[in-house]
Amino acid sequence: MSRRQLERGAALRGMVSPEGIVPLDAGFPLDGSGPDSDCNVLHLDMDAFFASVERLRDPGIGDAPIIVGGTGPRGVVSSADYRARARGVHSAMPMTRALRLCPDAVVLPPDGRAYRAVSEAVMEVLRAVTPLVQPLSLDEAFLDVSGARRRLGGPVRIAAMIRERIRREQGLTCSVGVAATRFVAKLGSTHCKPDGLLLVPTAGVRAFLDPLPVGALPGVGDKTEQTLARMGVRTVGALARHDGDLLRMELGDKAGTRLAELARGVDDSPVAAESVDKSVGAEETFDTDVADPGTVRKELLRLSERVGRRLRASGLMGRTVSVKLRRGDFSTITRARTLPDATDVGREINAAARALYAESGLQGTPLRLVGVRVEGVVPAGGVHRQLALDEQETGWRDVERVMDRVAERFGPGAIQSAVLAKRDENDV
Repeated sequence: MSRRQLERGAALRGMVSPEGIVPLDAGFPLDGSGPDSDCNVLHLDMDAFFASVERLRDPGIGDAPIIVGGTGPRGVVSSADYRARARGVHSAMPMTRALRLCPDAVVLPPDGRAYRAVSEAVMEVLRAVTPLVQPLSLDEAFLDVSGARRRLGGPVRIAAMIRERIRREQGLTCSVGVAATRFVAKLGSTHCKPDGLLLVPTAGVRAFLDPLPVGALPGVGDKTEQTLARMGVRTVGALARHDGDLLRMELGDKAGTRLAELARGVDDSPVAAESVDKSVGAEETFDTDVADPGTVRKELLRLSERVGRRLRASGLMGRTVSVKLRRGDFSTITRARTLPDATDVGREINAAARALYAESGLQGTPLRLVGVRVEGVVPAGGVHRQLALDEQETGWRDVERVMDRVAERFGPGAIQSAVLAKRDENDV
């Protein structure tokens, strides 16, 4: 986080009017009927991400401030925890200056691989809620949860669930802003950091925005802020009330119109996922190459159930099941099978995956990675499965949905297939 971002965050925390802002413990209905009824956008921001990961990796650091960055004579700060930030340390600061401000800090070089691994785990949590996830960096993302409300409840409840899962599974904290628009949600997460959850309901947007400095708005850099200051515009409220023609004359048509809309809380930019999901998959790299077919089949079952959960969480189904099998020498093969009907049931996915593994000719071959994927996915609401004559509905979909609800409440390890709990892998 840059010095300018830190200053804007401080301005938010110091100047925002509480009117119309609903904190985590506000006590309103969390089923979507309360003030979050149209607030489908979440902005999640991990708290002091790099430094927090480092503290988890080495508990011996204790309460010492942490600075992540280059340690050489020209090194700069990549990240600092809140203890160091309180002393004035911020990203892009020369390390020599940072250590003058915070001489007792523990300085660690960045470990991109470790941060990416944790980031991927966090994004997995988000994508289990909705496929509409727009990562902005390793430690922040937008979500559109409109499609998850029927299954999980109102946006604030979803945000609280996400925060709890990240805390439980990763040992890290995050801050989440909830609003009807992206930029207000992002300002909300900044306002409630660290470790906060803040709803800005539509009715309270103007009360939230008006006292902020214009520099808090996206797209307002130093030059634009100086231009607005010469016009006597220093707060978002003043910008919202300013003559639009004058703004466009000074800032240009596009920039002037855009900033005037933002100042009034108007923003129709959608949450744009990296790509439209046409498949849903999961894979696992073994610590050591695995040749035992029983172990491989057990992992295929675990991955199939994970894919089924993701499909159901996203409201999707698919007909084509594929497996990825990577040998110890990194050569990889894939095999696919198209089912008679689309499915989101892990048991059905696993049956196809096991068959594909059996037909691959790689049983007994050491494998370093296996993966399961369902392709050609479509919204589940548009799929109507036709039972054949005398065919009985198995009920496995209902069973797995019950398992979903248990996992949502108690964590993904709270319930699993009996086969996965067996010690004898030859029974798989």
